[in-house]
Amino acid sequence: MKTKRILTMQDLSCVGQCSLTVALPILSRYGIETCVLPTAVLSNHTMFNGWSYLDLTPELPSIFENWRNNGIRFDAFLLGYLGKAQLMELAEKCFEEFSTAGAPVIIDPVFADNGKLYGGFDMEYVAAMRSLIRRADIILPNITESCFLTETPYREEHDEAYVKALAEKLFAITGKTVIITGVESRGNIGEYILTEVMRGGKPTLKGEYVLLPKEPQKRHGTGDIFASVFTANYLDGKSLADCCSAASRFVISCLQETDDGHFYGVNFEQILKNL
Repeated sequence: MKTKRILTMQDLSCVGQCSLTVALPILSRYGIETCVLPTAVLSNHTMFNGWSYLDLTPELPSIFENWRNNGIRFDAFLLGYLGKAQLMELAEKCFEEFSTAGAPVIIDPVFADNGKLYGGFDMEYVAAMRSLIRRADIILPNITESCFLTETPYREEHDEAYVKALAEKLFAITGKTVIITGVESRGNIGEYILTEVMRGGKPTLKGEYVLLPKEPQKRHGTGDIFASVFTANYLDGKSLADCCSAASRFVISCLQETDDGHFYGVNFEQILKNL
């Protein structure tokens, strides 16, 4: 069987368990040929006191030219933290030129949480991301990102009707599978999946929750881990619910493996070696 080749496009922090330093080892461990398109190089991620930042956007056209000359194609795409609205156009160009037939595009928007945009982002970026997700086959926004993308007021306390409405608004934008992450209910946390299925010969929307007991601690990079494990399982042909469950359980195991003094990520390596 031919090994699938995926391109993951996001930043690279030289120190810090997130983005490419998470996606590359996880996807590779699952037996997927993992190629990377770094959008920037950071000395360390931004949870540290200071950092350097090298923008690689100007290099991307040259990278594309050489891929074009070498006939390189990818069987899937996973996008994480991009950081600049300009990169949205380059991402779409990448999909158009370097996809094999039917290559799925999975986008984790990564620009906001807890009701607020991350530092350095603005509504121009949100608008560009709203356009880019129309090209996705699966999107993985959290509650806050879902609110920004659909121009819905953020509510810290959310019920099933609120989450369902968010997902339906996102589906109206993309027409593809929506998975809202970080959904909480009665001490549990997980995902709400909204996808189109055929019933009685007609397309209809199916909503489904995947929830597990919530861990008390929060750590940097767990969203990147979730997206990577989800994608690996999806490319292995698992159902959406099984992909979410596998990714959530992996994240929980990582959190349980990480002590309180480890502030900049989780010890996913200790879990990964046991797969």
